Amino acid sequence: MTPTTGDRRRTTSVPDLVRDAREGHLRSVARLVSLVEDESPLLREAMAALTPYAGHAHVVGITGSPGVGKSTSTNALVGELRRAGRTVAVLAVDPSSPFSGGALLGDRVRMQDHATDPGVFIRSMASRGHLGGLSWTTPQAVRVLDAAGFDVVLVETVGVGQSEVEVAGLADTTVVLLAPGMGDGIQAAKAGILEIGDVYVVNKADRDGADQVRRDLRGMLAMADRREEDWRPPIVRTVARAGEGVPEVVARLDEHHAWARRTGVLDARRRRRARREVESIAVAALRGRWAGLHGHASLDRLADEVASHRTDPYAAADRLLAGLDE
Repeated sequence: MTPTTGDRRRTTSVPDLVRDAREGHLRSVARLVSLVEDESPLLREAMAALTPYAGHAHVVGITGSPGVGKSTSTNALVGELRRAGRTVAVLAVDPSSPFSGGALLGDRVRMQDHATDPGVFIRSMASRGHLGGLSWTTPQAVRVLDAAGFDVVLVETVGVGQSEVEVAGLADTTVVLLAPGMGDGIQAAKAGILEIGDVYVVNKADRDGADQVRRDLRGMLAMADRREEDWRPPIVRTVARAGEGVPEVVARLDEHHAWARRTGVLDARRRRRARREVESIAVAALRGRWAGLHGHASLDRLADEVASHRTDPYAAADRLLAGLDE
């Protein structure tokens, strides 16, 4: 990919957008991501056109509790990856719409160091109330950026605590950020974060308590049930705002990616990701088909019957599904 900051012309057709995105025109990349966010009628055509080019980017999920420095760490990672000559796309999933200001004008402003770099694409996406720290459209947006030819796609999740484990289902490598003074050791165990991290980063390591967080984390990881050949998640200390420790994080990301590719873990993760994506699209299509045929009146009637104990929820669901074949 040889990125450029603009398009030679304003294209409207999907084939033109895909071609220009593949040639590195960032405006066309942005327009394809907009098709995803807007659930455009052109989205199906766009996904079909992009799919043959996907599968080459290293997708890295970045997660952690609010206040650990996710945006600062992402910014530092982008800088380090660019120094290594790699093109980088960032999807920053916000709790509010990117069109209404909010986090895009707040936390994301620190990523503006890379705003004029044609080798970097940054996009905020609204989670639209979806749990798990990701928007339900995030997998399609990742496919756009992968197919556009970016070497690395960083997905930074909403800081919503326990639900952020969803990012592990999207990423090839998951980075979990912790910081001293936030009760992160307890939070990690409670949130199930110990089960999803491939690389752990103790950020703000210049603060008191950083060594204790690292010791607590190491102790909890040591109790995990792992086979000898399994990946052993490293713990890296960083001060992201100063760039300290960031080169080591990149090195550990590369090590994990190489291990996952060599052992077949990468292929297995991507198959699981595809399965969830297909299932999600199919369920949404079924819901839309049912609503188109019957509206909400029949569901209201069934809910009435369940609430008044005239039928059970399983029988009601069976009748709902049977309606699809009528």
